[in-house]
Amino acid sequence: MSVTELRSRPALGATQRSLSGWGRTASSSCRVQTPADEEQVLNALAEAERAGTGVIARGAGCSYGDAAQNQGGAVLDMTAQRRVEWIDPEQRLVSAQAGATIAELMARLAAHGLTLPVVPGTRHVTLAGAIASDIHGKNHHRDGAFAAHVRSISLCTPAGGCALQVTPESDPDLFHATLGGMGLTGVITGATLSATPLPSPWVAVDVDRTDGLVQTLELLGGPEHHRYSVAWLDMLAPGPRMGRAVISRADPLPAEQAPGPCRATRRAQAYPGTLSRGPLLDVPRVFPSALLRPASVRAFNALNWRASPRRQREHPQALAPYFFPLDVLGRWNRMYGAAGLIQYQFVIPSGQEDALQRSFELMRSRRLPVYLAVFKRFGDASRGPLSFPLHGWTLAADVPAGAPGVAQTLAELDELVAGCGGRVYLSKDSRMRPEAVRAMYPELERFYAVRRRVDPEGVLRSDLAARLRLCGAPA
Repeated sequence: MSVTELRSRPALGATQRSLSGWGRTASSSCRVQTPADEEQVLNALAEAERAGTGVIARGAGCSYGDAAQNQGGAVLDMTAQRRVEWIDPEQRLVSAQAGATIAELMARLAAHGLTLPVVPGTRHVTLAGAIASDIHGKNHHRDGAFAAHVRSISLCTPAGGCALQVTPESDPDLFHATLGGMGLTGVITGATLSATPLPSPWVAVDVDRTDGLVQTLELLGGPEHHRYSVAWLDMLAPGPRMGRAVISRADPLPAEQAPGPCRATRRAQAYPGTLSRGPLLDVPRVFPSALLRPASVRAFNALNWRASPRRQREHPQALAPYFFPLDVLGRWNRMYGAAGLIQYQFVIPSGQEDALQRSFELMRSRRLPVYLAVFKRFGDASRGPLSFPLHGWTLAADVPAGAPGVAQTLAELDELVAGCGGRVYLSKDSRMRPEAVRAMYPELERFYAVRRRVDPEGVLRSDLAARLRLCGAPA
């Protein structure tokens, strides 16, 4: 079906809505459309081209910044297209529509003794969102990012006029540019992924508690034999205790080693239900932000650190709370108040540990109020020109957007990170400048070349792309 034929069809209904990312730092007024199938997606692309206002796809809204909003233009809400199309247990493959969530995929796969090889920190991310952000998990050092397990992508591009099946063999440039491409190479309508065996809905967890940053880096810098590894850091502890950590490393627990045969059987049967269960508590719409201030967070961090074991080995823990600890608290982003939060996530390459140390010292000297910090190691990079992970160290730091000095400190961190060959995660970003992105992502021209081919009129655009000049590079 040609773009001209699609343009002659009635426009998809739209609702004017104010949208923001999970960080709630900036909102946009957008025309939100909810296509029911690929034909309606193509129709929406043609209409956006005719109107000249652009369009971007949106899933569950889990990106922290402005990646899935389009001021004054169209946004395609893809959550209505959420079928799990098929599962092939023998080939360990699953195919699903764009709006299927991580939780829905894991629940369906569990019935076949399978699971997703890579999951993010929340189960609410959609399949298309996971691809567009090339998400990573606690096992990147072993299994890579989400991109490593994508076998094919169903993609609607403005220039195509039809739904394309894109694979690494059929169109490697478009395939890899889409992985981590922030939705700017086309609207993802579905994908086929590799799955991995699920021995049981448990992991065996080793815990170590460190006394400061030096000890944390020493422990994490050694050989890593576990499949999953992550550290919670206390960035508000004073003096040499800054960077003290609770390090959690885990491996899948075989069914025969699960705690108690009857209990293990019941837990395995109940596991899919735990993935769809709602939060235990929702943060109210109006939350007294004074409760979340450095003094109170500092006290909580100290309590959490002391309550964690100094050294614990092979402690059984259920998968869902291990992978998705924050999902028990609904709308926890409201705790940061009306100004919202910034999750600043950066990666510094291996061999640049001096720069890593300087980044911590900069945060300390500027008194950056980091309320939550997650630290881990990355393995090898993906092939996508906008994919975030690099072989090295990554820190995700939650800071209140309205705190004094945050903008200047993060700008200084941008410069430090870019100067050592590192980068900031675009899916979390809401405030970087285009000059920083060009320094951090040296293969931007490869990305622009793909966009010129699949979207020559610049139909696909977002607030993130406009701010960082990702959608209007000259030929």
